Amino acid sequence: MTDVARLAGVSHQTVSRVLNGHPNVREQTRNRVRAAISELGYRPNRAAKALVTGRTQVLGVVAQNSTLYGPASLLVAFEHAAAEAGFTVSVGNVSVLDRHSIGRAVEQHLDQRVAGIVVIAPVASANEALDHLPADVPLVTIDGDPARPAALVTVDQAAGARDATRFLLEAGHSTVWHVSGPSDWFDAIGRIEGWRAALAEAGAEVPPVMAADWTAASGYRAGQMLARMPDVTAVFAANDHLALGILRAMSERGRRVPEDVSVVGFDDVPEAAYFIPPLTTIRPDFEAVARATLGMLLGQIESGTPTTTRHTIAPELVVRDSVAAPGDR
Repeated sequence: MTDVARLAGVSHQTVSRVLNGHPNVREQTRNRVRAAISELGYRPNRAAKALVTGRTQVLGVVAQNSTLYGPASLLVAFEHAAAEAGFTVSVGNVSVLDRHSIGRAVEQHLDQRVAGIVVIAPVASANEALDHLPADVPLVTIDGDPARPAALVTVDQAAGARDATRFLLEAGHSTVWHVSGPSDWFDAIGRIEGWRAALAEAGAEVPPVMAADWTAASGYRAGQMLARMPDVTAVFAANDHLALGILRAMSERGRRVPEDVSVVGFDDVPEAAYFIPPLTTIRPDFEAVARATLGMLLGQIESGTPTTTRHTIAPELVVRDSVAAPGDR
């Protein structure tokens, strides 16, 4: 490492920061260090480093064992970001995000001497567990409780919902109905708040929330009810799978999308562009969430100091063919 520092014209500490993926290094400096590493064929001795620091080049992640698109995408994005920084990721999958399950998964990670821990905690039941974890463990929560004073990186759910609702209102709809996710999910709560805020800002009527889960089947059931209501012309679904179920229900009842009913989803799943019609939706930047999480975690690891910093990532509205002016035949 000393040879790399000499060749790159930087300090030993700067080389260490580059190797650990620390964000506070100028890109020009980072490139010089990487060029020196390549020229010298330097390979970090990870075993020696673990003996010196008491930790490995492994980051622990606690996540619910789920195939839901959002949490699964966040996990994959974090694994990629960690790999680029020279870390491997050990995933502790739990069946439920409660105090016992999260606590046990964290203890297993600590037994492996991980350098830091990330908890993907989108549900309220995770809070009690997070409040009882060791205070000296470098830890960042993804999509956790925005009211909890702890290190947090999250998608701005409310902003995305406001954008979706405003887009429908600006298309000429007098109000927008909402099919929500589960009530114990912070994502679902934030999306309801954003939807309501956009309607209130526009002086539009606020319809009752149609509670659902995250599945297409649940969206289909909600869509069957909405399809029977001729005054419903615009629907914001809390995720794309709900929107898919709504599209099916509308089609079966002879309500055309977007001519009779406009629909907007959330997540931009890979299939959204191939729905009939292609779905207008909100796209979270999972890669940006992962990079911010990694940077925050590495900052704690290097400083040895916990933080209550929070970072919110704005999503993007993706416009396709599922929205039109009401009665646009």
